[in-house]
Amino acid sequence: MKTKTTRTFIAGLALLASTAAWAGTEVHFTKPEQFSDVSFDQTERDKVLKDLTAHFEKLGESLKPGLTLKIDVTDLDMAGRENTSMRSTQDFRVMTGQADWPRMRLHYVLEQDGKVIGSADAALSDMSYLTRINRYASGDKLRYEKKMIDDWFSDTFGTQVKRPVRK
Repeated sequence: MKTKTTRTFIAGLALLASTAAWAGTEVHFTKPEQFSDVSFDQTERDKVLKDLTAHFEKLGESLKPGLTLKIDVTDLDMAGRENTSMRSTQDFRVMTGQADWPRMRLHYVLEQDGKVIGSADAALSDMSYLTRINRYASGDKLRYEKKMIDDWFSDTFGTQVKRPVRK
């Protein structure tokens, strides 16, 4: 009897683990070289896209097992403006809090066990990005974009986004 219970328990865990493995987040960027405002430098642009992908994937971990989120980012306008006169090995962005707030356009599809349960286009923006509390480190180049994405994710999927602890 004990062996049968143990086998059933192990089989249940295996099933649960395989279901969780199906859950995930896929991020795609459509024509990032044509985005409204991302670095001119290919290496910097790739780093921004990689960091955004990692952020979306981290948020996707809060979704229920069995859910898959597919995101297609179609445009990105980062907070501030790139100052081309001060261009060096890294981007230098000037933020005034006027018409330079972060914006993003995307399309998402939410699937449960392979079936689409929701999809929509979304236009994210944060006009008050400089006046709101932001728990991301001041050295994080994407702190305003991440905050904007967190707000959208929480509002759209009804999940509580875990905010980073400032150090």
